[in-house]
Order: sequence, then structure tokens, then C-alpha cells
Amino acid sequence: MSVKPIIQSLGKLLEIHKGLLAISEQKTELVKAGTIDKLQQLLVKERKQIRLLEQMEGKRQQEVEEWLTAQGLPTKDATITTILEHLENETEKVEITNVSEQLTNYIMKLKQQESLNQTLINQSLEFVQLSLDLLNPSISNLNYGKQKQEKKSYNRSIFDSQV
Repeated sequence: MSVKPIIQSLGKLLEIHKGLLAISEQKTELVKAGTIDKLQQLLVKERKQIRLLEQMEGKRQQEVEEWLTAQGLPTKDATITTILEHLENETEKVEITNVSEQLTNYIMKLKQQESLNQTLINQSLEFVQLSLDLLNPSISNLNYGKQKQEKKSYNRSIFDSQV
């Protein structure tokens, strides 16, 4: 049995991850600009891509299980390394290695971009919270409760003189 379907699935996963990376970069720009409406529209696109990614990943897992079963191998060790060890065709080995390395690189880029987005969003939230804290009066400044009165002490000197 050929690994071509697995290679094709990995290629499709690579394309989906490229799309997610582009969306993530757009999110960064929208967060910097503060355009929430466009960001919400972009999040809808991102959710669609993620659903597509989940479906494609399920298909890839199924294809890997079918290939491992056809080779008489246990399906619990379904890794690229396992497939490469039992693959005889050198061109397929090279193809699957290249696609899996590209996919790994895009996944790492996507993680870094999403980490940047998370940091930017957290900073934006901190700024909003700080702005709200500055606008809202503090509870201690309200006129309710005990008033602290200054104690006036009169210092008497030893000499009680009036001029």
C-alpha cells in the first residue's frame, strides 16, 4: 500500500496551517490597530479553518491507521518515524520527510505568532483595566464612613508667656 494518501493529507494540513498563520498575522495587526469589529470577523474565519483542520487531521489519522494495519504494524505507534522505518520507496520517504518538516516549521511559526497575539491582548486588557481604574473613583474617596480627623495637639512650652 502506498503512502501517497498520507502525503496528500499532510500537504493539505500544511496548506491549512499556512492559512491559519496568515490569519494569525492579520489578528496581530488588528489587535495593534484596535479594530474589534474586523477582529471578530477574522475570528469567524479562523474558527472555520480550525474546523477544517480538525476534519483533515481525523482523515490523516485514519489513513495512517489503514497504512499501519496493511503493513501489519500496531496502530498505537502512529508516528512519522514509524512510517519512515517501514517505508521502502525512497522517493516517498523524501516526500513525507519534506512535507512533515515543513508542517512542523509552520506549526512552530503559528505557535510563536499566537503567543505574540496573546501577549498583545493581555497588554490591551491591562491598559483597559488601568483606564477604568483611573476613571472610577476609589471607594476610600467617597464621603461614606468614618472621617479621619487630624488630632490637634497644643504644645505648651515651659514658659507661658504672652506678648
